Amino acid sequence: MAMGLTTGLWVSAQVRLCDIAFIPATVVRRGDPDAGTVLLKLNRFEEGVTVYTQASTMTDTPAWSRGTGPKPVTEAEADAYIERQVKYDPDVWVLEIEDRRGQYKMDGKIV
Repeated sequence: MAMGLTTGLWVSAQVRLCDIAFIPATVVRRGDPDAGTVLLKLNRFEEGVTVYTQASTMTDTPAWSRGTGPKPVTEAEADAYIERQVKYDPDVWVLEIEDRRGQYKMDGKIV
């Protein structure tokens, strides 16, 4: 998250931005409100699902990595990945965005 911005506030802002753009977004799981990691499940339906995880950068700029690999996966595979991550880190947030038209813009680069 951006410096000084809590995870809970960032997630709320993403839900609001999606709402404004008529993109369905749901907080599937709430983690630590101040410093929890975010898993962003981007469902493109026919094009598949990608789960993005927060990545660290040397410059404190937001970055994401594709937790489910370089190509989209099925929803079942994405959910299995999320389940494994939640077992590893119980403070993780899960934000699901249903973006059939590909309008949602990530707030950082994908590494």
